[in-house]
Amino acid sequence: MNVLHFRRLFISGLAALCILLTSQQVTAVAPPTPNLTAATAAFFKKFVNADGNVNYAAIKRNPLELKGLLRRYETFDAASASDDDRKAFYMNAYNLLVIAQVVERYPLASVEKVPGFFDRTLVSVAGDKLTLNDLEKLKLREAYNDPRIHFALVCAAKSCPRFNRDAYTGNSLDAQLTVQARRVLQDPQFIRVDAGAKKVHVSPIFKWYEADFKASGKTGVAYINQFRDSKTIPAGYAVDYYPYDWSLNDQKY
Repeated sequence: MNVLHFRRLFISGLAALCILLTSQQVTAVAPPTPNLTAATAAFFKKFVNADGNVNYAAIKRNPLELKGLLRRYETFDAASASDDDRKAFYMNAYNLLVIAQVVERYPLASVEKVPGFFDRTLVSVAGDKLTLNDLEKLKLREAYNDPRIHFALVCAAKSCPRFNRDAYTGNSLDAQLTVQARRVLQDPQFIRVDAGAKKVHVSPIFKWYEADFKASGKTGVAYINQFRDSKTIPAGYAVDYYPYDWSLNDQKY
């Protein structure tokens, strides 16, 4: 091998190495979820109205957009995402998968009519097969200890927190969760204050997940008031729980 040929091989190999290292650096710093988040937000805005109700019938008639999103959620590499991106991913996944499970069985009056809807039916997300309850518990509640999650997840019922039509995104997640908590906890349908009786009726969510709220350091009225801009609830008000309305959050009704 002459010297000129050796130099050419060396330079070629060095260039290839530089390209590989550059590619790896770009991959390492690139946000992992922006395209998926944008597609999810577009889907929610298309099929969820301002009242938080879902147009299940329209999705059922043309399910290709939903199926395409589900494939991306199924194969997403959650382990390599940042902590905030992963948290946002699983929150969006939960809301999307609930919609998908309803659409599969639509027309449907309530998810309560489906045995095992939350605790037996398996869904596919980020390479795992798990129930919706396990998705909520293992990937979100236990992983992050953030009660605001309960105002962001929508279980396809009328008494659920009102659907946020903007998909959650890692780089603004904390602000999004606070805005959503404020929106929900100031909604008179979700927090029902009876000043005459000095009583407040709150969602059973506060009873079902009482341990999560206790872990945050505040419970009941004290927790709710930190997200109310005005009309804070007096500490002496009695607290009761209204019946949960499991009717489907369907635009049809």
